[in-house]
Amino acid sequence: MKNKLFFIAFSFCALASFAQQVKTAAGPLNYGEPINLEMAKKIAAAAEAFALKNQWTVVIAIVDTGGNLVLLQRLDNTQIGSVDVAIGKARTSNNFKRPTKGFEDAVAGGGVGLRVLAIDGVYPLEGGELIISNGKIIGGIGVSGMASTQDAEVAKAGLAALNK
Repeated sequence: MKNKLFFIAFSFCALASFAQQVKTAAGPLNYGEPINLEMAKKIAAAAEAFALKNQWTVVIAIVDTGGNLVLLQRLDNTQIGSVDVAIGKARTSNNFKRPTKGFEDAVAGGGVGLRVLAIDGVYPLEGGELIISNGKIIGGIGVSGMASTQDAEVAKAGLAALNK
């Protein structure tokens, strides 16, 4: 019991350290209506076009505000393991209201940042981004298959389609 309480306190401290990153000028981000399939297709198409232009093989996953998979695209010849990683990145970003790069940076920094590894369901790898519409979170996108920085570029290219 004592170890379980320590683990819970340890995990809570790790989450609390990230709470400061989830604020906008208007306050903390809130969830809105979940992303619909039409919007998810628009984002995925733009992300896919960017990946193909760069000859990158990736998986693109989009989840709604509940962390449920809305759309998954696996480009030809992308490693199978990237399916679960892309979904994990999308869910992490949505569920913790922040890009996954923050978690990756915390782990890379070592020390107390390693607490992130104790949080169930966190993929501390760049490439997960929030999908925001009208100032509210409507889901998350996760991309996997290349280096984390390239995955993030693909995700951001997809998100840029929302503003067009």
